[in-house]
Amino acid sequence: MPTQTPYDNYTTLKPSSVIVRAGYLLRTASFEGDSLILTGDINRTTAIEIIGGAPGGCPSLYFNSRKVATASGPYGVITGTIVFDRPAFDLPNLTDLEWKYINSLPEIELDYDDSSWPNADLETTENPRRLNTPTSLYASDYGFNTGNLLFRGRFVATGIESDFGIRTQGGAGYGVSVFLNSTFLGSWVGNGTGFEYNQTVALPTLHVGQPAVFTIVLDNMGLDENGKVGTDQMKNPRGILNYTLFGRNQSDISWKITGNLGGENYRDHVRGPLNEGGLYAERQGYHLPHPPTGDWESAKPTEGIPTAGVAFYTTTFNLSLPLGYDIPLAFVLTNSTSNSSGVSSFRSQLYVNGYQFGKYVNNIGPQTLFPVPEGILNYHGMNYVALSLWALGARGAKIEELQLVSTAVIQSGYGAVEVSPMPAYTERMGAY
Repeated sequence: MPTQTPYDNYTTLKPSSVIVRAGYLLRTASFEGDSLILTGDINRTTAIEIIGGAPGGCPSLYFNSRKVATASGPYGVITGTIVFDRPAFDLPNLTDLEWKYINSLPEIELDYDDSSWPNADLETTENPRRLNTPTSLYASDYGFNTGNLLFRGRFVATGIESDFGIRTQGGAGYGVSVFLNSTFLGSWVGNGTGFEYNQTVALPTLHVGQPAVFTIVLDNMGLDENGKVGTDQMKNPRGILNYTLFGRNQSDISWKITGNLGGENYRDHVRGPLNEGGLYAERQGYHLPHPPTGDWESAKPTEGIPTAGVAFYTTTFNLSLPLGYDIPLAFVLTNSTSNSSGVSSFRSQLYVNGYQFGKYVNNIGPQTLFPVPEGILNYHGMNYVALSLWALGARGAKIEELQLVSTAVIQSGYGAVEVSPMPAYTERMGAY
């Protein structure tokens, strides 16, 4: 129990104390005159017992500022009942909301301009793994350490190119998609144990002198941890380890790379360096509240996209939850399947008021429920939600069902929660 000043913030040899048995969670206890003031949480109507320490038989008991009727029992135990009042509240049906959509993989379009991208032209690396390519294609060598990575490899065709082999590394559970110009060549959809993958894809017919660009989308799942003392597993690079364009030299391809805008000089100092990666919508800042959606198409993530690629969706909704309650909320992404080929392979990232709060990999899982705390969600006003949808299969993908649910309803004395800083979208200088 708190003591009086000047000892209230320090250890005292004569602390006051009270023994209380009371429900889900007891937060604080204090005396005001002959009244015992308690704050805490209950999730149902709850019996309370003051077993010892109450002054003068505790003629007055308050729980979360409400007076509790009490009775004296055997051995001086004081008993009472704290009544749980279940509140009425509504949560939005996310499927029924108006969603806006934009293509977040414009890099595969023929007229895409990558002139502002960093050149992947370093001929050496500080990484202990030696290079198997003319220039480093390790993302961290260029300051990209988190989130999705994109590579573009440009060459001029001679007409003899037939296949493209590529070895990538992204960490356990990662995935990668390969495009040539706007043609989807294939994906490694990932599994729970694969840290790297070597794949070979057939190329469409190319003509002499035809400009061609590979676009590689790679999901960086974070750096490894050292499983054994003295190993360098944590230094395993993320990116392209090796590649072969059959019939051509490696040096015939010139590469560019990007991740999050600015790399280690990241733009969002409020939400931090791990909040966003290299998808087009992320680089533009469209995951932040109030992006310029005026000319975006109306489409829902539950409708999805019909081909391989990356879609980006946004919506808004209001919440008005009752005061005096702790009501944890979570987004639920229902596992999706394809009628023709079993599990649909896609990856989705969830942004809530600009904060990334979920990464869902449909063909791996198992997490489908993503809690978002009050303060990130505005329980008493407008909220902005964004979803990326990366379809790794030629038939595209969709999110089967998306819900916002409450995982508990708790009558609480913890008080008001301040909303976290939520800087809104502004046009980013130098975004590409």
